[in-house]
Amino acid sequence: MAIHVRIHPDNPQPRLIAQVVECLLRDGVIIYPTDTVYAIGCSMHSREALTRIARIKNSDPAKALLSFVCHDLSDLSKYARQLDTPTFRLLKQHLPGPFTFILPASKEVPKMMQSKKSTIGLRVPENNIALAIAEALGHPILSASVPAELPEDLADPDLILENFERLVDMVVDGGMGEVEPSTVVDLTADSPVVIRKGKGEWEE
Repeated sequence: MAIHVRIHPDNPQPRLIAQVVECLLRDGVIIYPTDTVYAIGCSMHSREALTRIARIKNSDPAKALLSFVCHDLSDLSKYARQLDTPTFRLLKQHLPGPFTFILPASKEVPKMMQSKKSTIGLRVPENNIALAIAEALGHPILSASVPAELPEDLADPDLILENFERLVDMVVDGGMGEVEPSTVVDLTADSPVVIRKGKGEWEE
């Protein structure tokens, strides 16, 4: 049964953040709040946890569309190939925020995560709990949206606990979330391409 941890959305308690990180470092799978819908996540170094997330999402681990949820853009140079100045400026302009950016992956990305396209999804959510977890973990949280049939199932931590308490190790409750996912923007071509319109307002 999943542990239910309530964390203050404005001032996350360090003791509880440490508890979440300990779970991740032990190959745990968590559900936690972002600035959009709740996300399901694990340590990017845990093959076991990645396989569990793929099973929950009913997808092949090699094809699972997972994002790197980072504390800030300092991880960018490590996990994305060298970016030009306009691209970096664009990322700084929109992050933290409700966007997922598709970028060319560097060789630092674990092999179990490298797609045939050699790209990664990068997120820096505007959510204190998510940022605190990623910072304390010391590397990005490998994440995907919580699978759900109804929009409210993506936002209500009580419903999420009810639906996933036997599938994950911890549900981090940061209050009601959003029902709209992030806007996904592909930055691997000559100009940005919006793949999915979500909460983030993108001006072409």
